Amino acid sequence: MRLRSGVLAAGCLLLQALGVAIFLRGFFPLAVRARPRGGPRGESPPEPAPPGPGTVSNWTKIPPPLFKKVVIVLIDALRDDFVFGSKGKQFMPYTTQVIEKGTSYSFIAEAKPPTVTMPRIKALMTGSIPGFIDVVVNLNSPALLDDNLIWQAKTAGKRIIFYGDDTWVKLFPKHFVEYDGTTSFFVSDFTEVDDNVTRHLDRVLKREDWDLLILHYLGLDHIGHVTGPNSPLVGPKLREMDNILKKIHISLLSKEGEASLPSLLVVCGDHGMSETGSHGGSSEGEVHTPLLFISSAFEKRSGPLTQPELVQQTDLASTLAVGLGLPISRNSVGNLILPVVGGKTMREQLRFLHLNGFQLSRLLEENTPAYEKDPGYEQFKIAEKSHGNWIKLYLEGNNSEILMNLGKKVLKQYLEALKTLSSSLSKQVAQYDMYSMMVGTVIIMEVLLLLLLSVPKALSSRAEFEVPLSPSLFSLLFYLMCLVLCAVHVIVCTSAESLCYFCSMAWLTALGVMMLISALMCGILSAIGKILENSRLPVKNPVVSSSSWSEVDVLMLAGTIGHVLSLGASSFIEEEHQTWYFLINTLCLALCQELCRNHFLLKECDPQHGTSLKQNFDGIREASDCKNIDVPASGNSKLDKVASSAEFIKGSDKWLSLASPWIILICCRLLRSLNRTGVQWAHRPDFGHWLTSSEHKSELSFLAAVSLVMIFFLVQRRCSLVSKIAMALGLLGVYSYRAAIGNVVFPWQHDSKDISKGITEARFVFVFVLGIVFTGTKDLLKSQVISADSSVKSTGLWEVYSGLVLLAALLFRPHNLPVLVFCLLIQTMMTKYIWRPLKFDAAQITIMHYWFGQAFFYFQGNSNGIATVDVSAGFVGLESYVEIPAIFLTAFATYAGPLLWAIHLLCYLSSEVSRVSYLKHSSWNLLSRRPEKAFSK
Repeated sequence: MRLRSGVLAAGCLLLQALGVAIFLRGFFPLAVRARPRGGPRGESPPEPAPPGPGTVSNWTKIPPPLFKKVVIVLIDALRDDFVFGSKGKQFMPYTTQVIEKGTSYSFIAEAKPPTVTMPRIKALMTGSIPGFIDVVVNLNSPALLDDNLIWQAKTAGKRIIFYGDDTWVKLFPKHFVEYDGTTSFFVSDFTEVDDNVTRHLDRVLKREDWDLLILHYLGLDHIGHVTGPNSPLVGPKLREMDNILKKIHISLLSKEGEASLPSLLVVCGDHGMSETGSHGGSSEGEVHTPLLFISSAFEKRSGPLTQPELVQQTDLASTLAVGLGLPISRNSVGNLILPVVGGKTMREQLRFLHLNGFQLSRLLEENTPAYEKDPGYEQFKIAEKSHGNWIKLYLEGNNSEILMNLGKKVLKQYLEALKTLSSSLSKQVAQYDMYSMMVGTVIIMEVLLLLLLSVPKALSSRAEFEVPLSPSLFSLLFYLMCLVLCAVHVIVCTSAESLCYFCSMAWLTALGVMMLISALMCGILSAIGKILENSRLPVKNPVVSSSSWSEVDVLMLAGTIGHVLSLGASSFIEEEHQTWYFLINTLCLALCQELCRNHFLLKECDPQHGTSLKQNFDGIREASDCKNIDVPASGNSKLDKVASSAEFIKGSDKWLSLASPWIILICCRLLRSLNRTGVQWAHRPDFGHWLTSSEHKSELSFLAAVSLVMIFFLVQRRCSLVSKIAMALGLLGVYSYRAAIGNVVFPWQHDSKDISKGITEARFVFVFVLGIVFTGTKDLLKSQVISADSSVKSTGLWEVYSGLVLLAALLFRPHNLPVLVFCLLIQTMMTKYIWRPLKFDAAQITIMHYWFGQAFFYFQGNSNGIATVDVSAGFVGLESYVEIPAIFLTAFATYAGPLLWAIHLLCYLSSEVSRVSYLKHSSWNLLSRRPEKAFSK
């Protein structure tokens, strides 16, 4: 069956989408889930039955609440060292005093990746562990349908008030009796976003018509995104939070005399922040947050301060449920934090732990087929039996030391069982569906191989591909493969201990997928057979080609294949930047060898011949320079190759060409020292951290100014006069914007206390960006509609490229401006001194652009983790959160390196066509005027 290339590509795209969908379904594991929330709540389990007849416990209901009012203060991006470290002692004196000498318990809560706000709120309120798929819906959070603390409190008649991040309002609609949400995505707002929360405090703290108050402060997170954790703005923000906590604590203490139960103040963070101020990954600064419980019900701390104990962030849901007298959320995998209830009687403590263990064991039953063999389940049953023995002694009135010792033993058994149960349930969240992933991978690889086999036919004049479909469907191999795959499917599905998505499909659907895999494999084998058969046929008029693969060709092929294979290992994905650094360094060495070979081969040629060639083509080069065509061509004609050789042997260009690979290597080495990325060594200090510290603002200002001047000189050479003026004013506006927000200072400035959002300065730059891009777009349309002039098209592309360079300079942080400078410098050097003399073809140039584009993605400080995404770039010049511009600016700032190299490739290819046509026209005119000089000797 013959298919047009477009039809084949569309079919392959649909099959690829199917394979990717099956793979992703296995890659993103389902969270541990209990029965739906809408079902019957059921009665709470009674205390374990004592052994022997006639003895029955009378405690069958959920214990009463331990606290009358609970206030949760969630400070976004609050790292543990902001409270327990030197910054906490300096900027949060009241909180530090309560931790060291007050009635409080302090912990370090460990958050599981992804460390972004919406999944962390889910973890805090449900006790479950959200997956990475929640990162996708973080921008537009849907209502939370799982069993959670807020729903339980509302069902029990608790009155809940909320102020802060509107993510809570989206997750828990109609749950709050009063709320005021603020957008969390406008990261340039440091003060108003918190003032909108604090302005309600005085009024609410005086009222008695609430049971649970939740405050979510965003200012610290926004400061981290824009200026980093070492910013001078962090200290005042922490001091502001300390004053708020002091006000809340004093207000709660003043009203406790009137209440029968004490109040509880909980201070926590949803996640921390990395050394660059971002979050989303798994570094220690991102996953460790403080967790404080402050209440007069606790004993006053005495003795030396110890290191806070490490707990899981999911433990908060179970602890607050017990404190409020609510059922523990069904999907919670957290453990009760025992010190919070440590002041209660032994019977009450054992009752709390039994409720927690019963909930975890029930969740394990519903998600694990062989739950009875789980060590945690066995430990819980042993502890439950011991608990029954303790209850028997207690009900008999035994108050001896035996009862106390047995109670401590049961307490220890429960804690060990809870820890093991929680660990078993947490592991299921990270358990991938390997079978579904393998099925999806097989489909993807088969379609990819089919596309590769169809490329020669698709690029031919007929653009058709013969799909050997009919023979494959009726061949014996097809039926044998279907039979084998069905047998494998039965074996895997019957022996799998965990749930598998592909096994849960209907048998007819699974059979269809098996037939698809078999048909694709038979079609691929048939196509390979035809290719081998055609290769054995004699070729008419064979042409002997003298071309051979150079070291650069072998390197680019091996490097590309090696990089693809390296993506099969997670460690190589985490440290992918090391692969690209190695490849571009090796490429520079190979280019240096190629340049030396060309240089020495030319020296062995007839010098008189070289001199005559030089004289003949000097006029061509001058004319080319006058036409402002800076990017060389790689034409196939002999005339172009002779012209290239003549240009290559010019003395100054020769030495600059030989030195260019080494200069590029030095640039790449400097860029590696600017930003450390990846996972293993990202925490180590780099030159970027040194520059962004407050002590080196003058050095950063000087570097930013020099970088902007160099950007102008590297870009303006092919721009029109109007664009040159716009570029100069735009770069001046970039520096003014950074000075306005406090990143850099002008020479006449002595301090940077007057910090603003820089809205006016950023919009001033946007005007010039749009103007330059509009000028380039006008030239592009002119070349397509009015006149088919390739030089006009080339100029238009370069104008668009220059406008995007100006936009990147605005969005890049000041210490990253050298990345943009080196990007332009390397592009200029490779264009003039490497691609011109070595005459690389379009495929080679494209691969080199791709390699350097990927390397510059990591030179910016990016990684394959979402923690390195600079969210602050999406709000440059915006007064409020506007979704589409914010997404565009964030994406452009993140992928500026690959984008600029891709657009430079278009400029190169366009200028190549323009230069080839002009060189041919000029050379024939010159040769017609001086034929005797051109071919003398």
